[in-house]
Amino acid sequence: MQGVVRGVLSIQEIIKGAILKNCQGRYTIERKGSVYSRIGCVTSSASSIEEKGLENITVADILMTKGEARVGSWLWCQTDDTVDDAARNMAKNNIGSLVVLKPGEQQHIAGIFTERDYLRKIIGQGRSSKYTRIGEIMTDENKLITLPSDANIVQAMQLMTENQIRHVPVIDGKIVGMISIVDVVRAVVGQQTGELKRLNEFIQGEYY
Repeated sequence: MQGVVRGVLSIQEIIKGAILKNCQGRYTIERKGSVYSRIGCVTSSASSIEEKGLENITVADILMTKGEARVGSWLWCQTDDTVDDAARNMAKNNIGSLVVLKPGEQQHIAGIFTERDYLRKIIGQGRSSKYTRIGEIMTDENKLITLPSDANIVQAMQLMTENQIRHVPVIDGKIVGMISIVDVVRAVVGQQTGELKRLNEFIQGEYY
């Protein structure tokens, strides 16, 4: 994963460098944040996630691409639920983790339950998923790693890499969603595809 992060950032710098090299002596380059625009020609737009640049894509942007159903009761379980019920919920909704809440009306987070917890603590220890409660095998709250919705995609990649995790709850005082490494990689690929397309158009002379 660290190699992926380094590779993505390296590709982005190569693209920017190539654009600068081709522009020398012909155009004035202005840098605003991490976005380059050519004065008097074409100005970059950040109207879509593909146009922003990695540093400007936020976790909120990623959640928006997941649609209206990005947060809901299917995203969490309670400490007194059985592991079997939680695993069935994950399979039904095609997700790899659930935020664990303490029983009650308020959404007090107790931890997180992931596929890794299931493999290591149920399958690995020969326990019954039907008679084991989530609270017995979940990753506790004090070890829970979260992100705010205004964090950018580079921060999300670094967090996942450093902690070797694939799912991160998004918390803004309350649960607003969940992002996975798949969501992050999809956003990175979309961004780099857009960068390469614009560079190819520039080289072929479609900018004038």
